[in-house]
Amino acid sequence: MRALRTALKVSLRDMQQRTGLDPGYLSRLERGLAGAGAETIRRCADALDVPAGAITHDR
Repeated sequence: MRALRTALKVSLRDMQQRTGLDPGYLSRLERGLAGAGAETIRRCADALDVPAGAITHDR
């Protein structure tokens, strides 16, 4: 997700504002230190305006 987020020039702070998720959690998620359920994946995909598959593809 980090590669996609940075390619789209979306900061971690922007992701936090768009998703309502804790920036620490988002950081751990990007580093593979936290898991994500379907709702979290959907929120992140919506925040980046991409299909959910784009979020899970690079895992």
